Amino acid sequence: QVQLVESGGGLVQAGGSLRLSCAQSGRTFSSYAMGWFRQAPGKEREFVAAILDESTFYGDSVKGRFTISRDNAKTTMYLQMNSLKPEDTAVYYCATQRSRSPGLGTPRGYDYWGQGTQVTVSS
Repeated sequence: QVQLVESGGGLVQAGGSLRLSCAQSGRTFSSYAMGWFRQAPGKEREFVAAILDESTFYGDSVKGRFTISRDNAKTTMYLQMNSLKPEDTAVYYCATQRSRSPGLGTPRGYDYWGQGTQVTVSS
């Protein structure tokens, strides 16, 4: 059973930084794509970033500010968020696929999800 647990969310002022972590258990970590999504109240779940092998992908709204990475030895994925803006406020979710497949930029491309961690950016 694949399990994902996010941590690192919190309250930060605009311009500040946070680092989110997503710890995975239940299967080989390095073989599958992993992604970050976020969802603000009343909005659809939005793609933030994904990582597959050595390739990384970002949503337009976070390019240049966020960095996705993974530590295979620790079976943990990270999202370093810099220059945070109030519009980054959302619940952030990590996700992974059941098998290698396309669609890394959409929620439907993922099969397993964490419970989410709240990020609030004050102005």
